[in-house]
Amino acid sequence: MVVMNTTNFDGQWTRRVIERFGFDTSQGSSTRGGLRGLMDMAKKIEAGRSAAFTIDGPRGPRYVAKPGPVILARKTGAPIYPFHIGLETAWTLEKTWDLFQVPQPFSRAVFVGGPFIWVPADADASMIEEKHSEMQSALERVRDVAESWFRVGPEEREKWRGEFSR
Repeated sequence: MVVMNTTNFDGQWTRRVIERFGFDTSQGSSTRGGLRGLMDMAKKIEAGRSAAFTIDGPRGPRYVAKPGPVILARKTGAPIYPFHIGLETAWTLEKTWDLFQVPQPFSRAVFVGGPFIWVPADADASMIEEKHSEMQSALERVRDVAESWFRVGPEEREKWRGEFSR
């Protein structure tokens, strides 16, 4: 796995953590060095790796996807797989722009993944915008389900299992 990581000072701390867990990084972000980072990721995907993004960039706005994954999918032919991890109990860092969450001990988590999004190699600007909107919608849907998972009853969970098991 290769993870897009910001080049700013704080990003070097997260880069070390990511690499400590055995993942590779590509340096770049929506505000600095993004194309260079995408080209590095493309090479690593072509070598057989998977790629991961925090799609709302280093400064947000929160939950608003940047176009990088769509551009990378167009270049490599690899699909976009939108997902979200919801936590049963967590501490929320209220002073961070993204309201970062730290799971509390013994908290349960749920992983909700949406359908693959394929971007044709010959996609024009209009198609890229369409795929970007599709990605944003899919990310919102999986986030809504994952964040609600532990607050709904078993009937609703079964309905969602049917929706996301296709």
